[in-house]
Order: sequence, then structure tokens, then C-alpha cells
Amino acid sequence: MKLSARLIAPLAALVLAGLTVTGCAPQTSDTGATKDEKSGTLRVWLFQEVGNKPKERVVDAAVAAFREKHTDAKVEIEYIPVETRAQRVKAAFNDPKSAPDLIEYGNTDTAGYVKDGGLADIKAEFDAWGEAEDTDPTARQSVTVGGGIYGAPLFVGVRALYYRTDVLKELGLPVPTSQAALISTAKKIHRAKPGLYGLAVGGAYTYGAMPFLWANGGELAEESGGTFKAAVNSPAARKGIEAYTSLFGDDNCPAAKCASMGGNATVTAFASGKAAMAIGGDFSHSAVEEGAVKGKYAVVPLPGVAAGSIAPAFAGGNNIGVLKSSSHRTLAVELMKSLTGKKTQAELFDAMGFLPTYTDVRAASAEKQPFVAPFVKTLGAGAKFVPASAGWAQIDASLVLPTMFQEIVSGRKGVAAASDDAARKMDAAFSSAG
Repeated sequence: MKLSARLIAPLAALVLAGLTVTGCAPQTSDTGATKDEKSGTLRVWLFQEVGNKPKERVVDAAVAAFREKHTDAKVEIEYIPVETRAQRVKAAFNDPKSAPDLIEYGNTDTAGYVKDGGLADIKAEFDAWGEAEDTDPTARQSVTVGGGIYGAPLFVGVRALYYRTDVLKELGLPVPTSQAALISTAKKIHRAKPGLYGLAVGGAYTYGAMPFLWANGGELAEESGGTFKAAVNSPAARKGIEAYTSLFGDDNCPAAKCASMGGNATVTAFASGKAAMAIGGDFSHSAVEEGAVKGKYAVVPLPGVAAGSIAPAFAGGNNIGVLKSSSHRTLAVELMKSLTGKKTQAELFDAMGFLPTYTDVRAASAEKQPFVAPFVKTLGAGAKFVPASAGWAQIDASLVLPTMFQEIVSGRKGVAAASDDAARKMDAAFSSAG
């Protein structure tokens, strides 16, 4: 299961979302509520941020707005530590009496939590909610499983290309506008400046690699009749894998150093002045600003295969869902709307830098903060999401894709053999998930 990258340290560039959780709740039964009380106390679990006070102020305002309309309801907010979230959610799903009414969760967790029987399907309420009409399609997809909707998106995060303006200017190199140009520019930089990675890449940086696969027409998996089948070994996917893994070597980012790197390490390399380019998120901005390259970098969308195109990025982020066991379903849905509505998302952007999931609110945010523009443009070009299968949690926890990349860059296996092995592991996970 994944949580978004902003949950880790400020320098985190990966996970979008984040940290891997291997303990998922077993599928439970009899977790549905038998009543829908219109008064009482609503309990909410939200994630504890590295700096939590700004988030608390925004959440308190959203709760106050909710209570103005629902005077018979009280709200208890608990900010749970990231490190113990897996155990807490598992316990909540297995013991409805002690469970909260709403939880914040990483958007790649949706399918797993639905299979575990923990989240309520609120499709009717979501579809009737006027503000939801402006939710971007990818964010809506992140709360959708099998036609049901299991929460509301809270924020979204994507990655783009950070590059050193001073280095490109010194070497007389233009900003890359295609994938081929990106790869050749990275190698030209490293050849001219051996002390710099041209483009920092990581064998464990799954969400930095995915745009290469998608830009070449590949997919992680294909769905048919509600069943997923791995597609990482298709010709198109292999072309993307070859493009990404071509960046590992003595001509750009030596495999001995870069094969084990994740997103955190690649952005750290850029922020500290050890890389001329890196694939980082909107959530990486503050870390880069605090680094050695402040004032000497810019950001553009990661280029796709065709000149001038944008590579599809992974849309990470978090959602807020109502637990199936809540005895305050109607009130819980109303509180969810207040916590994830346009006003709250705009305030969260101002306070925390989280990108809104509403297209109109996001556009307004980009006007206020120019650094957001390339990320908004990336989302507008069409971001993508992981397969909506409970099997994804197992694929992710088992490091299937990082293992594939590392086998290739180490020379242990070719692209065909490594991608075939990854596909077999993915299919086994999809099959076991049902």
C-alpha cells in the first residue's frame, strides 16, 4: 500500500506517493453499520505531517464549517503517526466498535481497502455533490473501484523535470523537449561534467520510471471483465523500460550507485548539486529550494516521445473515505465533503502546497504560485494511475518493478526476461487478489 510522498521527510520525492506497508487487513465480514445516527460524535483519523500545525488550522476551519450546519454533531480529529498507520487501519477494519467514522488514506490503497471491506460506497452522494463535477478524472479514478466510489480525493501529486539552468546555459544545451533529447542531453552533461549525474535516476524509483513506460504506449496492466493481466512485458512497455534503463551506466548515472536509489535519493542528489536534472514532484519544491541549487534551476513537464509532448505522470495523492462500519453515515459524508471541498483544498494548498484535485481550484492556485504551473500542465496532459486491484498492494510491497529494473541495469537479465518475470509475479498477485 502506498501513501503520498509528502508524508515522508521534506526531501522525499517518491511514493506518492510513499512508504510501503506490508500488513493489510484480511477481508472482514459483518462490518456494515446497522444505523445512521444524526447526532453524536464523529471520529476522524488524519495523517500526521512533518509540520502539522498548518494542516490542523485548515482542518479545524473545515470542522467548524461543518458544525455550523450540524449543531448536534461533535468531531474528534486524531492525527495518526505514519509509522503505525497499517496496524491502526487493520485494527479498525477488524473491530468496527473502535473504528473511526472517516480516515485519510493513500490513493493506491483504495482497491485493497475496498476488498478488505473497510470503506463505504458513497457513489450516490458523490455524484449528487455539485463540487464533485470539477474533480479531475484521474483523481476520481483513485476513489473508484468496480463502479463504486469509496471516498473523495483530498489532494494530488505529480512529477516533472527539474533541471539546472546554469549548467544547460554553460554547455549551450537547450531544454529537452523529447524523450530522446532528454536521454542524449543527460549523457552530454555527464560527459562534459563527470562529477554530475546528467539525469539522476533510480532503480527503486518506480514512479519516476513509469512515465517512460507510458510515454512509449505501454501499460502496467490491462483490465478485462474486472480482471487484470500484467502488460509490462508488451513490446510498447519494453520500449519504455529500455529507454529508462539506458540512463543507468557510466555515461550518465552509474549502475553501481544508482541501481538502489529511490525517488528520495534522486531529488537529494539534485538539491545538493550532484545532478543536473531529476524527476521530482510538486511536493519536492521546498526541499530543492532549501538546497544548494536555489536560484539555479527551473521545472518543465517531463517530455514524451514526440517533440513537444508531455509524458504521462503517475497521479499520487490522498483521499478521505467513510468507513462502512460508521453509525453516522450521513453526517460522515457531510464531514467528508467539508474536509475535501473546494474551500478546504484551496486552503490546504496555501498552507501545505498540496495540489487541489478540482481543476478550477488548481488553476487558481497556479496563478498564485508560478512554480505549480508545470505540474498543473502535466496533470492537464493526462496523468495515469496504478491498476485498481487489491493485488497492487502485494506487487508494490514485493518490489516487483524495482527488482525488474535492478536486474536489467545490473546486467543479470535482459529486458525481455526481466519483464516476463515481473509479469508473472504481477499476474500471480492479481489472481490471488480475486
